Amino acid sequence: MKQFTLTLATLCLSGMAFAQHSGNANYQTQVRYSDNNINIPAPVNNDLTISVKGMANIKPDAYVAIFSVSQTGKTTEEVNKIIDERIETALQGISDDPSVETYVDMISFVPVYNYEVEKKIFSKKTYNEIPAGFEVTKNIHVKYTDPNTFNTIMSDFSQAEIYDLVRVDYFSEDIGTMKKELAAKAKTIFEEKFTDYESIIGIDLEGADRIVSDGYRVVLPVEMYKSYQAYKSSSLNLKKAANVNQAAKSTTLYYQPLIDKEFDFVINATVLEPVIQVMYELNVRVDVQREKEKVEQQEPTVVNKTEKKYILVTPNGDVKPLNL
Repeated sequence: MKQFTLTLATLCLSGMAFAQHSGNANYQTQVRYSDNNINIPAPVNNDLTISVKGMANIKPDAYVAIFSVSQTGKTTEEVNKIIDERIETALQGISDDPSVETYVDMISFVPVYNYEVEKKIFSKKTYNEIPAGFEVTKNIHVKYTDPNTFNTIMSDFSQAEIYDLVRVDYFSEDIGTMKKELAAKAKTIFEEKFTDYESIIGIDLEGADRIVSDGYRVVLPVEMYKSYQAYKSSSLNLKKAANVNQAAKSTTLYYQPLIDKEFDFVINATVLEPVIQVMYELNVRVDVQREKEKVEQQEPTVVNKTEKKYILVTPNGDVKPLNL
């Protein structure tokens, strides 16, 4: 009995260790990794198409976080004064940082209505809509270059009761340079594949006609966040009249970059933080059939001729060739 219990515990611990290593995102069976890979269409009527796919992971050099703040008040003067004080308090802590830039965007300024109940003795209650004040909404755009600055921003904004983080955008000045590097690297790999195909087909394709198609795709981190819920519910045999109160399950968000399993090469392959991913695909159609026809036309024609030889036999038995 003791031996069975020890074996069962070992199996359970092994399973728990494996689950921790693979990650809780795989806990639910419905999690699927969609194919977000680049897909440049190949040229039509292709004889031989050589494709090269590359990807680059670029670390952002600037970020823009957008916060939303709303305020209500009885008068326009009151609501504007309160929201301006909250925004000033939020920006006061980061105003001394020269690497941080801010911009306040006006979103809406609308009246707010409530319902007033009109009681009547011999009829139903009547609800009348009456003005109750005003609501103003503004967005605060914060640009920063150091990711660690975001902790300070969140701390200062929370003191002003600003918690609604709308989104964070990522920017990089190196995207244009990286596109050129991707194209150059893809060209080198294409030449290697081209040489391999020449050896396989057995024809010199250097002068063959080619049709080229290529394209880029840029994926930002804000597009690549996924969610899941990791929990296990018990199976209970309950009566039909039983009431079951289920607990609220927390939802986890995580960053899922494009997986580099289908690329010929990847620049900066290891991803530690959310990055800007730039993909490039090169498709080249090589007209092999036409090149075969050229080779066949250039081959010399060999004609087999039967050559006749004449000899002379003298009375003495000597054999002499005759050139006629």
